[in-house]
Amino acid sequence: MTGNHQTLALLLFGVFVAITLGITTWVSRHRHGSAEEFYAGGRLFSPMENGFAIAGDYMSAASFLGISGLIALFGYDGLLYSVGFLVAWLVVLFLVAELVRNCGRFTLADVVAARMSERPVRIAAGTSSVTVSVLYLVAQMVGAGSLVALLLGGTSEAAQTWTVIGVGALMVVYVSFGGMRATTWIQIVKAVLLMGGAIALTVLVLVRFHGDFDQLLRTAAERSGHGKSFLAPGLKYGGDWTARLDFISLGLALVLGTAGLPHILSRFYTVPTARAARRSVVWSIGLIGGFYLMTIVLGFGAAAIVGPDAVRGSNAAGNTAVPLLALDLGGGASSTGGTVLFAVVAAIAFATILAVVAGITLASSASVAHDLYASLRRRRAKPRSEVAVARAAAVGVGVVAIALGLLARDLNVAFLVGLAFAVAASANLPVLLYSLFWRNFTTRGAVWSVYGGLVPALVLVVLSPVVSGSPGSLFPGVDLQYFPLDNPGLVSIPAGFVAGWLGTVTSTEAPDEARHAETEVRALTGAGAV
Repeated sequence: MTGNHQTLALLLFGVFVAITLGITTWVSRHRHGSAEEFYAGGRLFSPMENGFAIAGDYMSAASFLGISGLIALFGYDGLLYSVGFLVAWLVVLFLVAELVRNCGRFTLADVVAARMSERPVRIAAGTSSVTVSVLYLVAQMVGAGSLVALLLGGTSEAAQTWTVIGVGALMVVYVSFGGMRATTWIQIVKAVLLMGGAIALTVLVLVRFHGDFDQLLRTAAERSGHGKSFLAPGLKYGGDWTARLDFISLGLALVLGTAGLPHILSRFYTVPTARAARRSVVWSIGLIGGFYLMTIVLGFGAAAIVGPDAVRGSNAAGNTAVPLLALDLGGGASSTGGTVLFAVVAAIAFATILAVVAGITLASSASVAHDLYASLRRRRAKPRSEVAVARAAAVGVGVVAIALGLLARDLNVAFLVGLAFAVAASANLPVLLYSLFWRNFTTRGAVWSVYGGLVPALVLVVLSPVVSGSPGSLFPGVDLQYFPLDNPGLVSIPAGFVAGWLGTVTSTEAPDEARHAETEVRALTGAGAV
């Protein structure tokens, strides 16, 4: 990239960082240090504000950079991510949003512990939530590194490393000083910027092809080198039965994982009522639905205009397809329009990453403080000491995410998020659904459900081609590959449900029917909700 690209993009990065730090500073002056303020922003947000914030939390670097890159490289098979991410919201809307808002206070563990022995359940759910959050954070870090590597010409590993470290440092500052209120406003600003950028690029792509989407697809197929097969299933997931099973596994993870993501569940506590939580989801579905439809245009647009070879040449995983598309749409590398559009898109993508990592870090630090720390202390933690632990936990989570982000820098960000979704669907969703809907569910069932999904998911990822045994692995020189699928969801999601059932039917503990009845009434009516 030219010096003009670098200067303008870095200037726009700086403007966004200055705005978000200003929001954080303003919020930190008006906070009163309570747990409700730090974790839930005082529950003062309207459904529309929270809907934009949820959309901002969900439309991550995986969505903007990763999905478009996968569509540019693999055509139809890349669409699975767009479809899966969107369909998942129906599960959230119909099964989770209102009930979670009524039953909990700040975290997933609050919902499960409402009718169980608190200590073992909170430790299990807190451990799972932190694990999922760190996996999701790694994807955002990789996206940040890819973006800046492109901006600086793709040659500077040191710049990539310092970018990942800088993103980690900023997210710690946002969470530690601003809590949920600052994070929410950052998400809202980012959602508006991202939707604006996606709309502008989509319009420019369609204008390039005179509004003829069919012509866009045909051109993408021609430039792909695969012909009509680029527009048909099977280019990435149709080679053999292993690839087809991987396709099914990924689909299950994407559709079921959203309802178990800690940073999404925590957003339902920032509104005053369950009805407001449901309306928040309706707002977010409208925004997210429109956005994922646009990623389809952007992905095929990158294939048709930039070409898969150029995309792959810039970043093997396809993470830089959208910035390259913006450069071309603006008039090319040497044009003013190309410079401006590239810089704007790069800045929006960077803003996306910063906002999402703030939300995920807050959710994971809340799990550490509210679930793990509070459970392991013999005496009940005071709210102020719990918030102090949450701020310290944000630093620890940031350090771990930076280290893993540097390790996984060459993997596709949408693919990495798929792994996080698989772990969330395996460990968090079974225990959440059982707690809300199964009368006889017990403490042992809850603990077994979490670990019965979490442990197989992590073990299968370690034994999969993602970690070793193939040229694109994290450790290509090592071979621990005993599980053939890239995504563990096909095995680990049923394992979580089976483990929860087995733990319950073998438990000597009698189900507490009174507490179940109380939880059921509270979940369905909101009576007694915090």
